[in-house]
Amino acid sequence: MSSFLAVLTPVHVVLSLIGILTGLVVVFGLLTSELLGGWTKIFLWTTLLTSLTGFLFPIHKLTPGLVFGILSLIALAFAWIGRYRRHLAGHWRATYAVTAIIALYLNTFILIVQLYEKVPALRALAPTQSEPPFKFTQLVALIVFFILAVLAPVKFHPAHT
Repeated sequence: MSSFLAVLTPVHVVLSLIGILTGLVVVFGLLTSELLGGWTKIFLWTTLLTSLTGFLFPIHKLTPGLVFGILSLIALAFAWIGRYRRHLAGHWRATYAVTAIIALYLNTFILIVQLYEKVPALRALAPTQSEPPFKFTQLVALIVFFILAVLAPVKFHPAHT
């Protein structure tokens, strides 16, 4: 492994984990109508940097990870515009809530893929990631994030933007 990849890999992983953890805090804020400004900035920046650093790995073909990175950048652009350019006015409140959750879901999806690839016990359950345990885990994640994406715009009505 090159020295660049030796540095890039842990940086990418740490950014991703920080993005997921802070994203969960932000989702809690959405469901309780709290802006959580500092948490939101950390979530958006680390998730953006996670997606961008993903493109720095050697690319030989289009992979699901690259597609998810592109989709994440699109979702983050809308979240950023809704929150900081449009200040949650009108439909931008719901746009921000939904696209922030989409970006978090995409990052979480890749985390699940990586866990099933790297954790021996999970790899034994689903060595090709086409087995029922992997599919079930991803389905549960999808359902949870779908429910959150439906609830967040309904619940998120912050007093100040």
